[in-house]
Amino acid sequence: MTIEKLEMKTPELSRDIKTQLAKLLPELVTEVRNETGEIEQVIDFELLKRILDGQATEGMHERYHLNWPGKTAALIEANTSLEKTVRPSEADSLHFQSTKNLFIEGDNLDGLKLIRESYLGKVDMIYIDPPYNTGSDLIYNDQYKLGADEYLEKSGQVDGMGGKLVANSQTNGRFHSDWLSMMYPRLRIARQLMSDQGLIFISIDDNERANLQKLCEEVFGASNFLGCFVWKRRSGAMDAVTNLSEDHEYVLVYSKSQATLKGVERTFEKYKNPDNDPRGPWISDNLSAGKPGGDTYYPITDPESGHEYLPPKGRYWPYSRQTMAQKISEGRVIFPKGPTGTPMLKRFASEAMKPTIPVSSWIERPAGGGGQSTIVSPMNSSATTALKNLFGGKLFSFPKPVELIRALIDQGADKDSIVLDFFAGSGTTAQAVFECNAADGGNRRCILIQLPETIDEGSDAFKEGYETIADFSKERVRRAGEKILEGKCDPGWNKDVGFRVLKIDTSNMEDVFYRPDEVKQADLLTAVDNVKPDRTAEDLLFQVLVDWGVDLTLPIRSETVQGKTVFFVDDNALVACFDTGITEDLVKELAKHEPLRVVFRDHGFISDAVKINVEQIFRQVSVTTDVKAI
Repeated sequence: MTIEKLEMKTPELSRDIKTQLAKLLPELVTEVRNETGEIEQVIDFELLKRILDGQATEGMHERYHLNWPGKTAALIEANTSLEKTVRPSEADSLHFQSTKNLFIEGDNLDGLKLIRESYLGKVDMIYIDPPYNTGSDLIYNDQYKLGADEYLEKSGQVDGMGGKLVANSQTNGRFHSDWLSMMYPRLRIARQLMSDQGLIFISIDDNERANLQKLCEEVFGASNFLGCFVWKRRSGAMDAVTNLSEDHEYVLVYSKSQATLKGVERTFEKYKNPDNDPRGPWISDNLSAGKPGGDTYYPITDPESGHEYLPPKGRYWPYSRQTMAQKISEGRVIFPKGPTGTPMLKRFASEAMKPTIPVSSWIERPAGGGGQSTIVSPMNSSATTALKNLFGGKLFSFPKPVELIRALIDQGADKDSIVLDFFAGSGTTAQAVFECNAADGGNRRCILIQLPETIDEGSDAFKEGYETIADFSKERVRRAGEKILEGKCDPGWNKDVGFRVLKIDTSNMEDVFYRPDEVKQADLLTAVDNVKPDRTAEDLLFQVLVDWGVDLTLPIRSETVQGKTVFFVDDNALVACFDTGITEDLVKELAKHEPLRVVFRDHGFISDAVKINVEQIFRQVSVTTDVKAI
């Protein structure tokens, strides 16, 4: 009996979709002969259309949808598998063994695919600040058949020495299409990562706001659009040929399903009781409506003065004549002292229906005079100053204010949520998560993904020793965490300001592992071990975690058992041994731990007999253990 082998690559989503369709409608599965002459199972789309009975469309029929050159390729790219891995970097990490936070260094599309199985349906909030498509480089590697460096060079974005050549200028005929193709697969995978109550917040400006909203409606569904925040990002007017200074940005909010924002906790500071009303404290509120609701335009009379009042110009009473008469008799209508005022409604604190009120879509500046329901956030200049104070100089342009991200986290994430940012930039989201936890004792976790984009050699950041944006981001998170710990922290907080760094790299496996049919006879001797010679056991362990869909922040313990190195992930969540010379006695000893999963190197057993007996040993000692090999 052969031990089942791990695939050691991300799953192909289209295959998963086909499997789900087959479970729902088995009759859709049919067999065809492919280009190589082999029989394979496929979905009968003609039958599916007949089953749907006209509820599907095809071809070029006129319909409402967003389309652009490259959309099909972007969709295929989101679904295709990835023969890459993440390699742990303990030297770059902070509290590698104990932290529950992740920093993934590499292209974010690759990163999203690599964490998909481990965090599928587990991310409660996503915040991203993607490139705004203002003529800057779109350097993300979206041609998955090429390596990142090869793609950049072949696409003309860098020269042979790695220097950038072109930007995504507006003269490019695919200016908007390229940006949409970059965002589309990332948003599709992001949705898969979101929990059922998950929310995504996306910062954007006017260049792509309309396109982004239509794209998100396709990915998340138009009914899951919660709204759009407007944030004033600058104070001084900018030069513009139109004489219109664009001083604002937006934050679009979508849910995976019918989720809601938290809202703002209702306070009763303005409720008073100057007339000793037995119903308790009250406030005066608006007593009019913007639209008619039947017979709602009529005069009402103050029973004490006899003055009559009509609704304000262009408005109506919110109640019918009968209901309004009842409100007046109950003393719920406050009449003005003179004949020219406007009647108001008494609202009692004791009758508040909800403990929260809706949050305003307008993000107010500090001391801007916003009401109780308004999110408060400073402008970009404040964020730049804060980052400058942290580093002693201006090393990063246009960071988002921590206060903005904190406010969004308050609206979209509970105390134990996982928060993802796959355009991490300077690492603002991590700092915001730490500050929220320090304030309320929460244990929110963050996952950051950042491309190691090279920093210009003439910049101050490069002169300070930061070669890539990822390097700068990691240092910002370290410094921010240290500063937070120096301040006042909730005693219930676990004080986790660390992060486990995982760097995206090519697979640990030789090509023969994926394409054995391409191996030549002369290569057979070197193909016995299918692991690349420069990869460590820790590298193999993390590729197994990715392939098996295990949480990438679980604690890892390494022990020597019968002279072999054995990894215990979260004690018995996974046990792995990648040494050679594995004996039956070692297998029996590992089985006594009753792990949920165990993995060995395919060619690591001392004999074929031991390899054959492995599954039988676990059936006898630990029947629930899933046994696999690489």
